[in-house]
Order: sequence, then structure tokens, then C-alpha cells
Amino acid sequence: MKRYINYSIIYAVLALVGGVFYREFTKMNGYTAWTSLSVVHTHYFILGMMFFLILGLVSFNVNFKSNRAVLFYNVGLNLTAIMLVVRGIVQVLDLNVVSAVISGIAGIGHIVLGVSLILILLDTKKGCIKWMFRWIFNPSFFWYYHIILILALLKVVIIIHVFSFLNFFCF
Repeated sequence: MKRYINYSIIYAVLALVGGVFYREFTKMNGYTAWTSLSVVHTHYFILGMMFFLILGLVSFNVNFKSNRAVLFYNVGLNLTAIMLVVRGIVQVLDLNVVSAVISGIAGIGHIVLGVSLILILLDTKKGCIKWMFRWIFNPSFFWYYHIILILALLKVVIIIHVFSFLNFFCF
């Protein structure tokens, strides 16, 4: 879990750096049109930071071993982001570069990213099934979650009643 949270922190920093680079590089060159630099920030935030935060939370409860898939996920995400930066710099500076090479390398990055994402999700599914069967047949765990579910539903009912009460007197 700690490793995934560390990955998340690293990708958050890279996302912030990517966003600042996009803003400052386009402003410095007086470029106002769309560029692929604008999506580096969101790629790193969503596919990097958010993905590894969720994976860290899942790995807290589920024991799965997807080290190789996570390594390929990191390679694919960084290759994709690097090619987005390269394509964005080419767009902003209006360089005459062969676009097929950039597209090919970015495509390889996307393929590696997609395949490793599927492998991580399948490994997570396998770990969740093992975790679910381990805890479903534990009687104390079963009753504990029934109590939690009842309390959560009671909380929702109370919140609905409070809002309807406030709505009745406010409007």
C-alpha cells in the first residue's frame, strides 16, 4: 500500500509540473491555440495520482501481487506523457518534425498502458474474490457489516428528514 501511495505522490508532483510547464511555455511563446501539453496535467492526475490512490486503498484490504503489471503501467503512462510533452513542444514551436514517429511511440505507450491496466484489474478481481470468500464465512464479520449497513441506512434516513424539515420551514 505504501508503494502505491508513494507513486500517487510522485504523479501528483509530475502533474503539477506538467500544468505549470504548459502554462508558462505557451505564455512565453505567445501560443493560444490548443496543444497536447494541456492534457499532460490531467493524464498524470487521473491515470497517475487517482489510479494509484484507489489501488492503494484496494490493496489495503485485498492482497494481490501485480508487480510486473504495475511496472508496465508506470512505463506506459510515462511514455505516453513524454510523447504528449514532445508533441506539445513541437506544436508550440511549430517545428517541422515527422509526426508519425511521435504518434507511433505514443501509440506504443497507450498499448502498454491499456494492457497493464487490464492485467491490474484482473489481478484485483482475483484478489477481491479471495478476500470476499475469506470474510463472508466468518460469522463475526458478517454480523459486524450488517450492523454497519443498518447504521448507514439510519443515517441516510435522518439526513433526509432533517433536510425535509429545514426545507419545510425555509421555503
